Amino acid sequence: MWTELDTWTALTAALAAMACTVPGTFLVLRRQSMLGDALSHTVLPGIVAAFLAAYWLGIVGPHSEGGSTMHFVLLGGAVAAGLLTACLTEAVQRFGRVENSAALGVIYTSLFALGLLMVRLYADDVHLDADCVLFGAVETVVLDTVGDSDVPTAAVLNGVVLILNLLLLAVCFKELRLTTFDPDLATSLGLNSTFVHYLLMAITSVTLVAAFQSVGAILVITVLVAPSVASFLLTERLHVMIALALLIAGGSAFAGHGLALWSPRAIFGNLGFTTVDDSSTAGMTAIVCGMVFVLAFLFSPRRGIIVQTVRQSLLGFRILCEDCLGILYRSEEANSRPTGTEEPFVKASVPATLRGRLACWRLSLQGFVAGTNGTWALTDSGREHAEHLIRSHRLWESYMARHFSLPDDHLHEAAHRVEHFLDVPMVDQLEQELDQPGLDPHGRLIPGRSVKEVTEANHSEGESDLHP
Repeated sequence: MWTELDTWTALTAALAAMACTVPGTFLVLRRQSMLGDALSHTVLPGIVAAFLAAYWLGIVGPHSEGGSTMHFVLLGGAVAAGLLTACLTEAVQRFGRVENSAALGVIYTSLFALGLLMVRLYADDVHLDADCVLFGAVETVVLDTVGDSDVPTAAVLNGVVLILNLLLLAVCFKELRLTTFDPDLATSLGLNSTFVHYLLMAITSVTLVAAFQSVGAILVITVLVAPSVASFLLTERLHVMIALALLIAGGSAFAGHGLALWSPRAIFGNLGFTTVDDSSTAGMTAIVCGMVFVLAFLFSPRRGIIVQTVRQSLLGFRILCEDCLGILYRSEEANSRPTGTEEPFVKASVPATLRGRLACWRLSLQGFVAGTNGTWALTDSGREHAEHLIRSHRLWESYMARHFSLPDDHLHEAAHRVEHFLDVPMVDQLEQELDQPGLDPHGRLIPGRSVKEVTEANHSEGESDLHP
């Protein structure tokens, strides 16, 4: 049953996820998603070092009341660690002459290992649990509230960070967009791309620390990257992408908490495991984010795998239908019907495959072909479409023959690929550029001009313009 505590838990997770999404969007667009992963790990030694320094200085500890102060101390340590990560990565890349991903892998794994070692050696007895560091504890945020209210401190902290990130986005949107898509142009206009880069690293570090206690170091990369990548697959407009990423992040948190309460009982209860009542909200949030990404990856209108497969299949089927029209037209051309014949159709055979039969069936529904028992012929409308196709084919052969030194037997394949994508204005422009040729390089009539016109033009000019 959903209670008020569940609302606060889900809201805290949503605020943390949305706060991470704002800088995560620009990391994705800058192709630095791995840097966000690195920062989610390398802030750990900075947090531990800041915590130990504050503990030894008496700012926090068993005899002090430095709860709010500790958050600022941890934020400072995280920012320092984030900037250190960026500087060390750039230094290793520049002086070690290795690629960025290799330098980043060396730095972030080393610093993360150092942070875990520091936790075990120095902070294992001061309530800094490695499991909480890795996996988070968003379900327990309701135990630490602001004063006598029911508002969790983590919700306030993540909400403030989200508001600050949105304000910074509103103020620096132009600079962030320009340095993200064209850093060289930004530099030429007087913007310091390096400063913006380090500013983004600092913002990301602060955001990660704010979400650290509720999401955890391992799972924070999911809400940092997955909503942004999913929205990137769904739109190409930056402001729409940011809005979609925020919506996906917030919705995934609420859906993840709901699944954490419901799915274990529904799944494991039917298997006989009656002691399994719930699961991790942070983990379920990551799963929902991953599911949204998979759906966008499969069904995105522009980049979805399934949508692209369907689109390519429809394109291939359209090309097959047009090939059938071309076969029937060439058959008519070869048969050379006598003048004045009353027969409305000239019969011809098309590929007897399943796809060929489906193509002819589709053409018959469109009124382009007619026939029975597997023998088809062009109708008047079908012949009109076929003439455009053949005209495109032979004009493109003529264009290739005029501008490229290719043998005649190499022209057909290129023209066969192009003929399906030339519309009427493009074909007319191509014909004008070629001075309205009548024959193609193989001596075949190009539809659009009569045989008499072509013969008179060839006689007056002495030879066809189409021959290379």
